[in-house]
Amino acid sequence: MSMASKTPMPSAEAAKDAVDRETGGRRDLFAPLRTRWAQLSRQQQWAWMLVVLAAAYALPLLNPPLISTEPGTNFALACTEMARYALVAVGLNIVVGYAGLLDLGYVAFFAVGAYVAAMLTSPDSPYVKIPYLWTLPIAIAVAMCFGVILGVPTLRLRGDYLAIVTLGFGEIIRILATIIPAAKGQVGFQNVGAPPGTQADGTPLFSNSNGVPWYWLILTILILIMILAGNLERSRVGRAWVAIREDEDAAEAMGVPTFKYKVYSFALGAGVGGLSGSLFAGQIGFVNNQRFDVQTSILFLAAVVIGGTGNKVGAVIGGALVAYLPLRFVEIANYKFFIFGVLLVLIMIFRSKGLLGARQHLLTYSRQAYGRVVAAARKGGVLPPRRSETGIIPAVSTSERTRQKGDRA
Repeated sequence: MSMASKTPMPSAEAAKDAVDRETGGRRDLFAPLRTRWAQLSRQQQWAWMLVVLAAAYALPLLNPPLISTEPGTNFALACTEMARYALVAVGLNIVVGYAGLLDLGYVAFFAVGAYVAAMLTSPDSPYVKIPYLWTLPIAIAVAMCFGVILGVPTLRLRGDYLAIVTLGFGEIIRILATIIPAAKGQVGFQNVGAPPGTQADGTPLFSNSNGVPWYWLILTILILIMILAGNLERSRVGRAWVAIREDEDAAEAMGVPTFKYKVYSFALGAGVGGLSGSLFAGQIGFVNNQRFDVQTSILFLAAVVIGGTGNKVGAVIGGALVAYLPLRFVEIANYKFFIFGVLLVLIMIFRSKGLLGARQHLLTYSRQAYGRVVAAARKGGVLPPRRSETGIIPAVSTSERTRQKGDRA
């Protein structure tokens, strides 16, 4: 009989131990859900995710009464706004969540993508005109170049110094859009291009008043970006980012080229920001310098922090919440910065890692591997009994611990 057949399969106890290890043993409101999810096989997880995706695509058509933003805001347009904020949050999460780099000027890359789409499609622009869909990869490439330009001279800084530099970069982009004649300042660009297609009555399919096709397009792109981010998270690059996030000095001492990987994170995050900016320009149909201020950048960062830094699903939830709440409760829209500020303080006090904290396991099938190791270790007496339901390990006296070590010896 092979060794694989003797290896115990992960049980509910081992799954709960894995969840406790990720949450640090603290009380977690999502612990039961995490435990149930950890017990599912990969095929079952994909089946449930397909159900969730089907519900997400049908959301603007269903228009559920409890969460509908109408009559204040068209629900399909609200869904489009939520998907766009979620895409921005996933891109910023690569920088802030994975690599641990505090970026307060992420709106700059969002603005670059929007201006690329406007300058290449709007009739107000004197430059060459191309189909709108071609502007998406161009916006990604240009934004990535800006990310490298910003990252190479500044990513040797850390912490508050890096935050101040990125904040200044965001303001520089906004000021350049104001003073450079080609950017047209407050006048901006009107009639920005959109994807092709017409409805049965001959009206454009992708109009700024029809949110359903825009929502489906952004949601599809969001899913692809999340798959890419998940693969990066489990790759050598993702492990290097997490090492830098946890302790940059230790990572560098272990041979990780920290500067190179930080530039990678800035470039990739900037590319996603440029992509979301070009989608924003196409859906709104108008771009000027008033839409890319510091407050917008702070909202992007708040979405990542609320959802959970380092967790792409948490970033999606945080981005959707930041966009949804002012649209759902119109009467509080003017106080959204105050409300999100209070919410951030509460999040830092009661859930410092956000609604969904970063997952610590990065390898494919690591949950099953960890479950098997834990089960084998507990069976052999190497590990103490599992935590109680309160998440607290029963106290063991020094004499009892010495006796246990003697018994194992």
